[in-house]
Amino acid sequence: MKNISKYKVDLNVLIPIFIFFVISVISIYSTKRLLPIEYSNLWIKQIIWYVIGISLAYFIMLLGNKFLYNNAYLFYLVGIILLALVLQFGITINNATCWFKIPLIGTLQPSEFMKIFLIIMLARMINDFNETYKNPDAINELKFIIKVLIVVFIPSILTFIEPDTGAVIMYLIITMIMLFIGGLRKRWFVLTLLIITLFLSSLLMIYHFNQDLFIKVFGTTFFYRMDRITNWSSVDGMQLKNSLIAIGSAGTIGHGINKTPIYFPEMQNDFIFAVFSSNTGFIGTLLLIITIIYFDFTLIGYTNKTSNAIDKYSIGGIIGVLLFSQIYNISMTIGLLPIMGITLPFISYGGSSLLSYMLLLGMIFNISNESLRYTN
Repeated sequence: MKNISKYKVDLNVLIPIFIFFVISVISIYSTKRLLPIEYSNLWIKQIIWYVIGISLAYFIMLLGNKFLYNNAYLFYLVGIILLALVLQFGITINNATCWFKIPLIGTLQPSEFMKIFLIIMLARMINDFNETYKNPDAINELKFIIKVLIVVFIPSILTFIEPDTGAVIMYLIITMIMLFIGGLRKRWFVLTLLIITLFLSSLLMIYHFNQDLFIKVFGTTFFYRMDRITNWSSVDGMQLKNSLIAIGSAGTIGHGINKTPIYFPEMQNDFIFAVFSSNTGFIGTLLLIITIIYFDFTLIGYTNKTSNAIDKYSIGGIIGVLLFSQIYNISMTIGLLPIMGITLPFISYGGSSLLSYMLLLGMIFNISNESLRYTN
């Protein structure tokens, strides 16, 4: 471990995190009037999760990112074991077996932490590859891509079985962004996009024109997920409809704290953006979006400032996780994208989600310190 007393915390990162904390606690507090009595203390639990999360971020700063990269294979293996165990011993909520029940703590969702382990693992793999092959030919790159796909495929399958489709999509986005930053030939990305397009097109054609075959091949559970995704724009569900009512009726300054006018499921986590927008209106929503954009651009700036290649790959994966989660969560809340279990980083309620992002925050602080030393 290292002494971090001489290290500075970038206020361009810390101030947005503090704003996210305030917004998170206020918004979760505002759900208690409409949630069952057993959920009335969620805002207090969120404060506790934040305290634990900040401690985790501090611990990651003590360890340093180098420690994480040196033990990348161990973290990855732990993540795979947890994903396998949750399928056997996890609890089922809303037809998904994604969580361990932890006494006195609540639940733990391994897929939330797997995305972090995957970032660390891929950063190590890409860095090792680029150090081994200064000017790799197409064959070496292809072999490397196959190795990466195997590494990503294993947790993706385990997570898909739970099912947690949103996490699987996140794994793939992390992989694409990190490989792109890693400097691989652009032809591989074009080829990948073509393969994905052909696969999805074939999947949709079978789903629309031969549903019996679709169910026979992929099963009823996946058919249900496809049905929910393809019919998201009909706005028939109570969750989305009430979310739009809450946001649309907020006006310029909103209904006020703890005055969300209507109930909708998962308002404390997946739909927390609707709660905040309902309470604070256009002005509060604009403040939140500006803060998110400022925070993201600060992180994007690190990719140019850091002199450490492996940190550059990591920050690319981190940005991918944050951007995807932010854009998808807000978009599904207002009906632009299908509803999936994608939380709003640092704001939605949930111990696993928040702690995973705090782990990333520790890595971000380490990278920001490296960047400050490099630029000063």
